[in-house]
Amino acid sequence: MKYQLSINMKSGKYHVIMESGLFHKIGKTLGEYFPGKKIALITNNNLVDVYGETLQKQLNASECEWEIIVLPAGDSSKSLNSLTYIYKKLIEFQMTREDVIVSFGGGVIGDISGFAASTFLRGVDFVQIPTTLIGQVDSSIGGKTAVNMPEGKNLIGTFYSPSYVFSDPDFIMTLSDFHMADGMAEIIKYACVADTDLFSDLIQMSNLRRTDLIESIIYRCCLIKKELIEQDEKDQGIRMLSNFGHTIGHAIENLFDYGTYGHGQAVAIGMQSITERSEALGLTGINTSAMLKEMLQLYGLPFEFPANINKELLAKTAMKDKKRRGNKMNLVLLKKIGTGYIYPIDKSEFKKFIE
Repeated sequence: MKYQLSINMKSGKYHVIMESGLFHKIGKTLGEYFPGKKIALITNNNLVDVYGETLQKQLNASECEWEIIVLPAGDSSKSLNSLTYIYKKLIEFQMTREDVIVSFGGGVIGDISGFAASTFLRGVDFVQIPTTLIGQVDSSIGGKTAVNMPEGKNLIGTFYSPSYVFSDPDFIMTLSDFHMADGMAEIIKYACVADTDLFSDLIQMSNLRRTDLIESIIYRCCLIKKELIEQDEKDQGIRMLSNFGHTIGHAIENLFDYGTYGHGQAVAIGMQSITERSEALGLTGINTSAMLKEMLQLYGLPFEFPANINKELLAKTAMKDKKRRGNKMNLVLLKKIGTGYIYPIDKSEFKKFIE
């Protein structure tokens, strides 16, 4: 089934097109939307190993001049060094402001590709082709771009919307159980903050390997995010609800070696830990944390802090989070399943939410 969404931002309008099998006609699609333009496609080495031959075939079908820029797989590629490498490749390719950068990958590739597109020549067209569940339900929509610093995740970035998002759910069917669960954390997040019915449906169907199910779930998450970002493009208010679990999650990712926790795994721990504490403090309805824990267990996600975590260091790392405003932090809490809200605290209060 084919789904289409228009995202109407103050900075402009763009389109999300989701269809199973879309990847196998993406070359012709790019050629129709960007005739005669140069295409710089940014991806990682793992995806080139799997899809490299098909990618070249599709890019040839676009009848455009093209270049593939390959980064190492993993979060370490979301760095200023990788960004410099991309810029040099774009210069060698003689890209102009009339041309287009295409991201082919998950959140890491999407974030750094978008940042490159927003800054190279002060902005070139940008297209997202997300290949992961996280990418399709969350990171490819909304215009957030970023690179990491050793001190924290996503500390350098821009808001820069793609021209198009071309989403093929067939990619999801090939994900490992680990990466499937990783993406499920973001889906559960949206259910927790905005959609009780989605939460109930997820409880009833623990197997998302059916194409028709995953298509519907992805689309429902995109609708939720569309509503949030159209109201709050620059993440100053209601859009912060999409950060549920992320303040603690990002800190966990930063404290442990790459590969110890996927983004979704870390966010799952963040969601559960802060909900247990907010419930204990009377800020969240009774039994909410138990319901969330049941959901996380159902989809094979962690929900407890690592035994060896240093809570002092965790709090210090979380203080670098982008959602901090001066001495204040905006926490995302749940009133109940399906209803999230923003709870401002003084940064000195944060420790009581990770005890």
